[in-house]
Amino acid sequence: MKSTGSSWLKFGLFSVGLGQSFVFVIVPPLARDLGMTEIQTSLVFAFSAIAWALTSASWGRASDRYGRRNIAMLGLIGYAASLVTMITPLFLVEKKILDVVFLFPLLIFGRLLNGLLGSATRPAAFAYVADNSSRDKRTVKFARLESSFLLGTVAGPLIGGFLILITKETPFYVFSFMALIASIGIYFNIDNTSSHKKVIESSKKISWLSKSIWPFLALASIASLTQASLLQSIGFFIFDTFSYLDDLPIIVSMSFALLSISTIVSQYLFTDAFPISNFKLLIYGSFLIMFSYITMGYFSKISIYFLSITINGLGAGMLRPALSSALSLSQTPENQGSAAGYLGSVYPIGHMLTPIIAMPIYAINPSFLYYFSSILCISLIIFIISHPIFRMNNENEKSTINS
Repeated sequence: MKSTGSSWLKFGLFSVGLGQSFVFVIVPPLARDLGMTEIQTSLVFAFSAIAWALTSASWGRASDRYGRRNIAMLGLIGYAASLVTMITPLFLVEKKILDVVFLFPLLIFGRLLNGLLGSATRPAAFAYVADNSSRDKRTVKFARLESSFLLGTVAGPLIGGFLILITKETPFYVFSFMALIASIGIYFNIDNTSSHKKVIESSKKISWLSKSIWPFLALASIASLTQASLLQSIGFFIFDTFSYLDDLPIIVSMSFALLSISTIVSQYLFTDAFPISNFKLLIYGSFLIMFSYITMGYFSKISIYFLSITINGLGAGMLRPALSSALSLSQTPENQGSAAGYLGSVYPIGHMLTPIIAMPIYAINPSFLYYFSSILCISLIIFIISHPIFRMNNENEKSTINS
């Protein structure tokens, strides 16, 4: 039953990945064609990120108290509704059924639904896996869960590319339906009782500023800014830098696919096939991401760009599961949902800050944005090496493996 429950959670995250990647591919260029600016487009994602940041920690605590199943289901249903609510106005405006003046607020409303409700699935899913995995297998289990979402981001442009031949709306309705199917599967295959429900009242609760929490949140916040800056600028960067090439939308889709595939490969290699410690994964991942931004900003050849995207994905495949695992291993069993919720709440910070920090830098010069991201990655490496909690986590991990 536990294995089946994990499979349905993976399918749910896969469905979310399908829609999320296709949104990033379709919305920025389509919105710009309909008269929205780059800043407005970034603000649409920023509002969703704000809502996500404000609610994710609460959903994590709710999964500790009310069980993983209900919270995971709620997130998937909310995500499905948000996808339909956001995409429909775009195509109504394109067909001149809806006035363009309504586009910006309706897009914000659709993404707000995603942030307010869609944020529930991830902390519940990771907490469920933490509940049902040993400490020495935590990293690989988290990596497989993360890979399900990333596989969706790879398949999104590919499957969406075929479905869009029916109508432009079809991919999003299909992806929403898949999320609803996943929620039904979760309902019938995951026991909603929380093994820690009775312990929570008397246990020591964690907060944003807890010593076992804030270093991981700080690390995730900076990493999310570099990642969000890349995701929100890829479409613009390709159209602005490689305008002499044909089929630019295909290049955008290929970029997202390559980024996700390299991330999945990295997660398999370094957490499963040839596992290394979370401490090393965090450092190596940050270094690779830093290097990718330097080459992306300095060189303007399409071959170097694809190489940079691949290296960036390899680094992200190391960083994300190691960060989730290191945080989980630093918490007590009854606080797993809360910890996952706190981590989920800071990942959207990058999308919140991108319109304020990243896109103005991009407007000055696209290369400056990637140089800025590389500097942030250097600060990550220094922080990981210098802060004692990461070294302590590394020693504890070694002790667990040896025992």
